Amino acid sequence: MAKRYGGKFSPDGDDSAPDLPAGHYTGATVDPVGARTNVMFAPPIVLAATSLNDGAIGLAVGLAGAGALLLGAWLLRDGVRAQAAYDARRVARRPAIPRKILAAAATGIGVGLAVARAEGNLLAAPLYGICAGALHLAAFGIDPLKSKGMDGVDTFQQDRVAKVVDEAETYLSEMEGAVRRAGDREVEARVERFHTKVSQLIRTVEEDPRDLTAARKYLGVYLMGARDAAVKFADIFSRSRDQGARSDFMMLLTDLEDSFSQKNQKLLLDSNADLTVEIEVLRDRLQRDGLRAR
Repeated sequence: MAKRYGGKFSPDGDDSAPDLPAGHYTGATVDPVGARTNVMFAPPIVLAATSLNDGAIGLAVGLAGAGALLLGAWLLRDGVRAQAAYDARRVARRPAIPRKILAAAATGIGVGLAVARAEGNLLAAPLYGICAGALHLAAFGIDPLKSKGMDGVDTFQQDRVAKVVDEAETYLSEMEGAVRRAGDREVEARVERFHTKVSQLIRTVEEDPRDLTAARKYLGVYLMGARDAAVKFADIFSRSRDQGARSDFMMLLTDLEDSFSQKNQKLLLDSNADLTVEIEVLRDRLQRDGLRAR
């Protein structure tokens, strides 16, 4: 849905918004699903439409092929998004379901059924299907088949982090959904900016699960409170356009942004301090063994 652009220098803009140099805005996100992925939803529609006048058997085969192609397009879309999330993180598990590979298989089956309906050649149909599946893999690639950055990471801790992160993302989504009901583009932009701050803290915790204990209150209790405040604000502002409630909510967002930013910086500094200690301990051991650290 189209949104009106708003910023510091726009009408009714936020004077408290920081001045950032060009190219330094980090809140924008782009859906990785592009036109070449979405166009894969067109062939099943065409196949289903052209099978309507082919009799019972032709219709059944055509609809089965269209269903397989539609499944492949749906799996491909989710697979592209899963890989984008995997690529965006330095520490990530491989996708549990190889959606892009399954999408290629479903596309090959769909093309094979389409050829069988059109030509009735049971020998050519699987050959066309294999070629279609291979071309699909060549065009879109395969799913990540191994985790990255997981060496030495406690899988139990990583599972705990994943659970907390999923909960935090749910709170953020509900918060954004609530403020959209208020119909104030500036408030929506501030919530998006707050989402960016939270995402930075989430990435820090994902990269070092030992930080979970220190950040759990922020990603749980504080975000749940922020979600509840957003729901109440949306209820009040959508009815009365109360500027006092709007001002209080904006001040709350500012306080939350500062708090999450400070916590993230503290965790990063603590991680650097741990690295310094480990380096010093290693140097002491090298010196005791008669070796000289450079």
